[in-house]
Amino acid sequence: MTADDSFGRLDDDDYPAYTMGRAAELLGTTQGFLRAIGEARLITPLRSAGGHRRYSRYQLRIAARARALVDQGTPIEAACRIVILEDQLEDAQRINAEYRRAAEASRPPAA
Repeated sequence: MTADDSFGRLDDDDYPAYTMGRAAELLGTTQGFLRAIGEARLITPLRSAGGHRRYSRYQLRIAARARALVDQGTPIEAACRIVILEDQLEDAQRINAEYRRAAEASRPPAA
């Protein structure tokens, strides 16, 4: 990937643009927190060619949600599980809404 290719991906929420140190700085947390949520399988950072963790903006948003729960006193494992369940619920609600729209579109018009 050339520098021009990388520059064009900066708007991509899934592009792993942030090092662990920068991610921790942006979140106002420690690198240990990022490792802990990785061990809890909340996020899985990509690895650079040298083996260093890289985080995307999407992953940072998820980490920030977990951090907010931890800051409120929730244990880290529970915070990670809550965030995972919230995401699953959001996906299920989106799918249900799509099914409802499809069902309504296939109904014959009322006479």
